[in-house]
Amino acid sequence: MPVLVASDLDRTLIYSSAALALTMPDARAPRLLCVEVHESKPLSYLTETAARLLTELGDAAVFVPTTTRTRKQYERINLPGPAPRYAICANGGHLLVDGVSDGDWHRQVTARLADECAPLTEVREHLYATADPAWVRKHRVAEDLFVYLVVERELLPGDWVKELAVWAENRGWTVSLQGRKLYAVPKPLTKSAAMREVARRTGAGLTLAAGDSLLDADLLLAVDRGWRPGHGELAEAGWGAPTIRALPERGVLAGERVLRELLRVARSGALD
Repeated sequence: MPVLVASDLDRTLIYSSAALALTMPDARAPRLLCVEVHESKPLSYLTETAARLLTELGDAAVFVPTTTRTRKQYERINLPGPAPRYAICANGGHLLVDGVSDGDWHRQVTARLADECAPLTEVREHLYATADPAWVRKHRVAEDLFVYLVVERELLPGDWVKELAVWAENRGWTVSLQGRKLYAVPKPLTKSAAMREVARRTGAGLTLAAGDSLLDADLLLAVDRGWRPGHGELAEAGWGAPTIRALPERGVLAGERVLRELLRVARSGALD
């Protein structure tokens, strides 16, 4: 039975220029490989060592990129290694099979959202009405599934975020702050549900995952073993569980450590 590895991308395996500044070790700066270009500008990177490890992981396991990015945003990324058969986009709203969204899966997801949480329009209108233009750069609706703001993080009032989280919780939504992006996502829209569907289709006997944000928590809890880096929402909250390994590395070198751990277990096929 194959090993399935579902990993978050941004700030887990790949890093923007801003995210690289988390802890770039100047004394032994790693060589970087650009894996995303947008509007003719390099946007995201991993280390050359991480690129090699990811290539090896693609040969050793069913590797499933698992991201909150929209399909269009995901398609900008050119990861090293074998092209993944499956990918999870829009926080589980789209399951890509050979690059094409599975229509049956998407219909199941949208039906569940209609039944179990407040509509997108209500949440979007609340954000537009309460967010201050002084610290909001952009408003975005992603795949007609969830909404996010691009904010000036240093100006963002912490009390407003807490109040929004309570408001959203009462309507079946989750709030997550990742770098300069503040997400409001329906609770039924999860990476874990899509991961379980891929595990069912592939007959995976062992499931592994990695991620750094609140939106990765359900995924990490749903697999046999999960890892989180030493940065991000989960690290800041001190979040953990018996099956989760909290790594000390921060920044781009955390991506290398995550891949080493995933590859080690994928090759052995057993948890230690």
